[in-house]
Formats: sequence, C-alpha cells, structure tokens
Amino acid sequence: MNQTNARTRDAATASDLSIDDVREAAERIDGAIVRTPTMHSRTLSEIAGAEIWLKFENLQFTAAYKERGALNALLLMEDERRERGVIAASAGNHSQGLSYHGRRLGVPVTIVMPRPTPTVKVMQTESVGGNVVLEGETFDEAYAYARQLEQERDLTFVHPFDDPHVAAGAGTVALEMLEDAPAIDCMVTPIGGGGLISGMATVARSLRPDMEVIGVEAALYPSMYGRIKGEERECGGDTLAEGIAVKAPGEFTAQVIEERVDDILLVEEEVLEKAVSLLLQIEKTVVEGAGSAGLAAILAHRERFAGKKVGLVLCGGNIDTRLLANVLLRDLARSGRLARLRIKLKDRPGALYNVMHEFDAHNVNIIEIYHQRIFTSLPAKGLVTDIECEARDSEQLEGLVVALRNKGYPVSRVEMA
Repeated sequence: MNQTNARTRDAATASDLSIDDVREAAERIDGAIVRTPTMHSRTLSEIAGAEIWLKFENLQFTAAYKERGALNALLLMEDERRERGVIAASAGNHSQGLSYHGRRLGVPVTIVMPRPTPTVKVMQTESVGGNVVLEGETFDEAYAYARQLEQERDLTFVHPFDDPHVAAGAGTVALEMLEDAPAIDCMVTPIGGGGLISGMATVARSLRPDMEVIGVEAALYPSMYGRIKGEERECGGDTLAEGIAVKAPGEFTAQVIEERVDDILLVEEEVLEKAVSLLLQIEKTVVEGAGSAGLAAILAHRERFAGKKVGLVLCGGNIDTRLLANVLLRDLARSGRLARLRIKLKDRPGALYNVMHEFDAHNVNIIEIYHQRIFTSLPAKGLVTDIECEARDSEQLEGLVVALRNKGYPVSRVEMA
C-alpha cells in the first residue's frame, strides 16, 4: 500500500489541486493551527512605494506555515500507515510541523535533514517529537536518503512540497489572507519546492482571477525559475534563505506554477538581509531568510510593484540567533551606522589621543580599537590602527572622516566582503 500510494502521489498533476481541496483542508485543520493575522504595514508601504499587507505565519507554534500542509497530509492518511510512522526530508520547517502534529496524533515521525541545517531547526524538531537523522550536504541528498529509509523501514513519505495534500494545506494561507485583506491585488510568495505558491495561486485563480501572483527565489537557487523559463541555471552556495534552497523543484508543483503563477523573480543575498533587518526593526517580528523573500523582491523591483496592493507571507521565523545578529550588524554597516576606519599614525606619544579627540568632537562612539605595528608596510616608526565605530548615520560618519583627513591623517574604510 505504501509503495502504491507513493507512485500515485508522485504522478499528481495540476488538476489534483483545486479550490475545493484547499477549502476542505481549511475545515480539516481548523482549530489545530494558529489563524495568523494579516496586517497592513504603513511604514513598509512608504518605504516600498506599494501598499504592503503581511501574513504573519512566523507566529505558528513551530514558527512556519508548513504545519498546515503537514497536518492536512497526516489527517488524510489511513490509520494503518499512521501507526507504522512517517518520514520526511526537510531543511527544517516541514520537519517541525510534521513532528509537532505527528506527536499530537500519536504518529512516529522520522526526519532526514542536511548536515548544514541550522542548529536551531534541529533542536526545535527534536523538541516537538521528531527523530532527526542528519545526512547529506543538501536537501536533495537528504531527500534521497529519506526515500531509501522509507523502503527499508516501511514508512510513509510525506513530501515537504510536491504533494497535492501538502499544497492544499499551504493554500489555506491565501484563504485567510484574502478574507482579512480583500483589497490585495497581488501576492508575492517565496518558492523553494513550490508547495506554498501552488496552494496560494490555486486560491487566487479561483477567487480572484485578475490577481497577479508572483513567486520569489533566492538568486543562488533559481531552480523553479529555470524550470519554468526553460533556462539552465546553476544552483548552489550559502544562502540566507536556506528554507527555499532547493536544487530540484517539484514535478507536480512545477505544473501548477506554470499554469497559475504569473512570474518568478530572483533576489540577491544583500536584499534578503535588508528585508530581514527591516522586518525586525519596523514590524518587531523575526523572520528567517526565506520568510523575507517577498519583501526582498519588492525592495529589489520597486518599479514592478509601485502602487500595487501586495500581500506577503512571512512564511517562517526559524533563524539562528547568531546568524540574525550578523545580519543586523551587516545591515548597520551597509547603512553607514557601523564602520571600521583604518588610520595611519606616527608611533609617538599622544598620536592616538589626538585621533580620539576627533571622534569625541563628532560624537562618534568607539566600539573597538586595534593597533598594528608589526605586520605593516609602514616605516618602523609608523603604525596602523583600525577603529570600529558607531555613528548616527552615514553623514555623521563622513563628517568625521573629512575632519581626520583635513588634519593630515590617511583614512580609509575597511569595506565588507
């Protein structure tokens, strides 16, 4: 039965996902997931030049929308298969949703994750009841191993995206969003394997045929973009949006996307970082890289969305705290709030004191100072000092740099890699 079911689900087509499937999923999972708010962001709208509504799926119990599809799939499963247990491959959020609802329903859950998966996602999956197996360097390698264990242990595989039941559950996000914000005329949705946008596009095409549906992928992993546009694109690299870092898009979801999605946009890492930072600073909400992809697309393609009423899904909030700190500090550096200035001095008493006086005069805060006397090409009586500092804005910092240069100090900024 398990193998027959796998073949049937693998052969799914776009016709296997309809608005009725999504509505039935909404009834099925009602009360077991959080009905997250959809809220208008006045400040982000001003920044982006478009009216922005945010769907806070990072407020689910496991901090991601993936609960919806995982639960729908479990509830549609025969009792015998649930008793034997299920298995999945996931970069993290699907695993948490499946593990959490599996434990609630008494279903044993095994999760295969790539080894580089952020520690926070491994720990959270285990904490909600999943048995985690780390295998492979990418999602695709973890997926292959999970399918192997599926056969060896006679488990039922629950695909994170390429499954009509999972996509139908994900589509309930759009039902709620349009109910709460009917003015929306454009949806911008992250794409990894394509489950979320398949469900959302199905809802949009049925309820609002004129609505524009746009997908977003990280530029390092343009797998669905290449598939739909018929282009050969390399996939790989360390992306902030590891939740959508999929090299092989879904077969079923690709059919749905080709039929029901208007376009796919790519976003660079710097813009993803900016979007994560903006959402924390402005909305006081934590999102992971994948969760920021929709906002990143609007920031990177302002003209495309100017004046539109856009609905964005903050699809996940599981980001490692150290990584989040790095993202925030890097954004401060790009904006001119943080900087490292490299200043050449003469090695004599009072040299550093005189430089410090300029920092004080311009009210620029010094965070750290590093002197280098040995590993430098300067004469023996010269030295290089790197000063990490914090300013109010880039204009204040530039005023300090100009003042130092006017006093004869060679100053350069140490740029980010």
